[in-house]
Amino acid sequence: MKLTRNLIIATLMTIVTTIILGLIYPLVVTGIAQVLFPDQANGQLIERDGTVIGSRLIGQGFSSPGYFRPRPSATATPYDAANSGGSQLGPTNRKLIQAVLANVEAAKKENPDVPVPVDLVTASASGLDPHITPDAADFQVPRVARERGMSEDALRHVVLAYTAGRQLGFLGEARVNVLELNLALDRDRPMRK
Repeated sequence: MKLTRNLIIATLMTIVTTIILGLIYPLVVTGIAQVLFPDQANGQLIERDGTVIGSRLIGQGFSSPGYFRPRPSATATPYDAANSGGSQLGPTNRKLIQAVLANVEAAKKENPDVPVPVDLVTASASGLDPHITPDAADFQVPRVARERGMSEDALRHVVLAYTAGRQLGFLGEARVNVLELNLALDRDRPMRK
């Protein structure tokens, strides 16, 4: 009799906690997020002419020389948000070392007299970081300015306008959102044809 009673109580507790924690709580939190932070709750999507073209939270690949390029992607299919994750390669792994060295050599061809910022040759932990450091953006300024037919100083002012400081003044590092910067350049300074 006692075993049956305990089994009924355990089953009811499982059902009740599943309903509360698996249904009610997520719906309440999602509702609050939609009311208080709708942009963040929906992935900070960027639209152009009613079409979603990206997210402020997920890196996208840019290969044209007239665009700033993000950090390398660690996902199997580059910049695939459904496949987020780092390479899982440790700092002494030969494959990682070779990839970083190849990225450094490619970057040095573009700008041989300047040290290559580490975030241009290494992937982030998620493999999808949408930001680069101001140094990484500055490293790319000569190429992008040349392709867009503008002075390096003018382009540096645009980069500065799209550089976000530390969160709350002390968390993280200054960063530049590559997608937002490239979209601003497309809007205000399209590439020469």
